[in-house]
Order: sequence, then structure tokens, then C-alpha cells
Amino acid sequence: MYTQGLDQKGHSTPQSAELEDAAQLEAFMLRVGEEEKIEAKDWMPEAYRRTLVRQISQHAHSEIIGMQPEGNWLTRAPSLKRKAILLAKVQDEAGHGLYLYSAAETLGVSRDQMVADLLSGKAKYSSIFNYPTLTWADIGTVGWLVDGAAIMNQIPLCRCSYGPYARAMVRVCKEESFHQRQGFEIMLELSRGTEDQKAMAQDALNRWWWPALMMFGPGDKDSKHSAQSMAWKIKRFSNDELRQKFIDATVPQAEFLGLRVPDDDLKYNEDTGHYDFGKIDWQEFHDVLAGNGPCNKQRMAKRNKAQDDGAWVREAARAYADKHA
Repeated sequence: MYTQGLDQKGHSTPQSAELEDAAQLEAFMLRVGEEEKIEAKDWMPEAYRRTLVRQISQHAHSEIIGMQPEGNWLTRAPSLKRKAILLAKVQDEAGHGLYLYSAAETLGVSRDQMVADLLSGKAKYSSIFNYPTLTWADIGTVGWLVDGAAIMNQIPLCRCSYGPYARAMVRVCKEESFHQRQGFEIMLELSRGTEDQKAMAQDALNRWWWPALMMFGPGDKDSKHSAQSMAWKIKRFSNDELRQKFIDATVPQAEFLGLRVPDDDLKYNEDTGHYDFGKIDWQEFHDVLAGNGPCNKQRMAKRNKAQDDGAWVREAARAYADKHA
């Protein structure tokens, strides 16, 4: 999850790789191959740095925008306990964004620039957060499927070749694991509830299943930068490998809940030991990523309003810092 930015066009100079010293490139790849962590002050290829900036900043943006669909239910959760748990989760997502912006800043990009790129639409965030949370079951499904997909992608990132990103992901993964269990527990309670609650749970699964599969990004044959990212050991598994691992882990969970995965072509393949599944509507994925999803405009309008409303706080903080410098 959150690696969709790898398939966005960069702003590199075509000759930049040619200008880099061959000996430096060879030494860099040797370090990567021997599983050494690349640190902020170490030499690195410019393309490696740009790829990390795209991926980490997109990851941070996704955490911040991802607060909105769940924050939508903070005042409507069905009990005080549920409100407290959801509030803690949304607070965790804000913390993840801060960790990741800090990790990206070690690559020489400012937080102000990253935020400006998000607000202008230049930078992307995960397509999954452009879908609405219509019922309480959606909150459970987001935790179960969306955070479950995040964990599938993010655990290998704990071994990312770039040290600051890898270390940030250790804590993020621990907290995301809690979020996934919390979401599954909501779905378990609903699936054991009334017929209306079961129907609500099934409806949420029907709407979120395919967008969750799209979270891993385009298929390997259509992913422009995935192979290079794996060679640099930023990623450890391809998009299709991660998607398959997610399906194999999640389908038995749906069966335990008594819910039906909305895919008529889904079946277990005895020969491969994996689940075969139907075709993903990649046109929907590209439409949402391009800004034409159900909630794209709403998400960005709210983020821009929050930025404008908080301007006086940032100005006051800067004035206080200048006064005491």
C-alpha cells in the first residue's frame, strides 16, 4: 500500500544518471546487495532519492488524508468505547504522517514543499481514501481490509534499504496491526448480530473489496518503476505478489465471518496453492487516481480548509520561535 506514487512520472533530468560516477553507483549497489542501510548523509543515486521522496511523501499524505473517512464517524460511533477506540486510531494516523514527513525531510525536501504539492494536486495519495464511509460497517471494513492491505505492504518496508524509512515503519506497522484487529473485531460483532447488521457488513465488503485490491498498484507488467524499486530494495515484493498474499490471507477471514467475497471468479487453486480471482477494473483505479473518484474533491477541499484555518497557529508558532531564537 501507498506505493502508487512509484508509478507517477518523476521530474528527473534524462542525463542525470550518466553524470553520476560509475564507481559510486557500483559501491552503492554493493551496499544495497549486502543489506546495509543507506543513511541520510550517504551518497545515493539521484533517481533513488527521487523515488524515495515520491513514495514516502505519498505515504505521509495518505495517512493524513486517511484520517477523514474515519474521522467522519467520531461523533457517530455506536458507543463511548467505540468513539474512544476510533479517536485513538485517527490520532495514530496523524502520528504516522508526522513520522513519514520527518523521514522524507532527511532526503532534502521540506515539509512545507510536500504539503504544498499535496494541496496543489501535484502529489498523490492512496486512491482508497477517495471512497465514502457510508455506515459503521465501513469503519470495520476499512480497518480489516484497508489496514490489512497496508500491513501486507508495509511489513517488508521495515527492511527497506533506506534506514530512516525502515525505522519509521517499525512503529507504524505495530500500530497498523492493532488497527486491523480492531476493524476485524467490528466486522465479527456485526456478522454475529441481527440480520440487518449482517447485511450492513456484507454491503461494506461488497463496496470495499475491489478498491482494496487496487491499493497494491497496477499489475507488474504495467508498473513502470516497481522492478527498479525492488533492485534498490526499497520494495521487497512486486505489486502482484503482495496482492496475491493479501487475497490468500483475507478470503479465509471472510469465510470465518460468514461473508461472501464479491467475486464470482474467486476459487482456490489446488495446483498453485493460491486463490484465483477475477479481473480488476483498472479504469476505475486510474479515474480515482486522476481525481475523479467519489470523494476526491471533498477530501482535498477539507484538507485545504484545514490548512487555511490553521494558518494563524503556524504564524504564531513561527513568531514565538523567532522571539526566543
